[in-house]
Amino acid sequence: MAALNARKRRFEVILIRHDAHAEKVQEVIDLAEQLGVAIRRVDPKEIDSLAHGVTHGGVVAICSAKHRTSVEDLITQLDETREAPLLILLEGVDDARNLGFTLRTADAVGAHAVLIKKHLWDFDETEVARPASGAYEKLTLVQIDTVAPLKQLQARGLQLLGCIAGVNTTLFDADLTAPTILAIGGEKRGLSGAVREICNGFVTIPTKVGGSSLSLSHASAISMGEAMRQRWIKASKFAKI
Repeated sequence: MAALNARKRRFEVILIRHDAHAEKVQEVIDLAEQLGVAIRRVDPKEIDSLAHGVTHGGVVAICSAKHRTSVEDLITQLDETREAPLLILLEGVDDARNLGFTLRTADAVGAHAVLIKKHLWDFDETEVARPASGAYEKLTLVQIDTVAPLKQLQARGLQLLGCIAGVNTTLFDADLTAPTILAIGGEKRGLSGAVREICNGFVTIPTKVGGSSLSLSHASAISMGEAMRQRWIKASKFAKI
């Protein structure tokens, strides 16, 4: 449903198991018909074979891969929004599920896009999409090769804030209502030197002395949640004026 609604893939056909309960697949059928996507009822063995043993719920779509947004398209998209952009840059992602959970949070808090280094993207698309619970289909995902696109975005007024340990400014002290790129690194490697070198500033998530380190997905959730909180408060104040 998320993929159909997002309209970012080219659908060839949707296969539905013969014995699938009508009430469970009717929503998919209705939307597919509305969008002109072909539907075919098939034997359970055919779907099982296509899904390679992965749980599918009796519905499988044959479609193109999700299109990756270019930096140029992202800039056009940001120029058209009236909100202060909130972008998330992820580095050192080691686990597809961690990435999927992070994308799910990014969609929930209204992030405008997620950027990730192209050479680090070696994940199975399905392994990312499943834990993302539909967010993978809706979110603007941009792959970048170098820090040059980040410099382009900075030149357009976005601040690049690196989330690292051991700095004086906490996440709660930073102004996240401004156009922002939040750069978050994984537990093993953190942020690269190239990204740190061009950051406008650094923030840290305060934790208790001796506390455990946070995973990428948890650090991202806390950081994005704080950005949403600040923006919500600001929007509420303007609404009352």
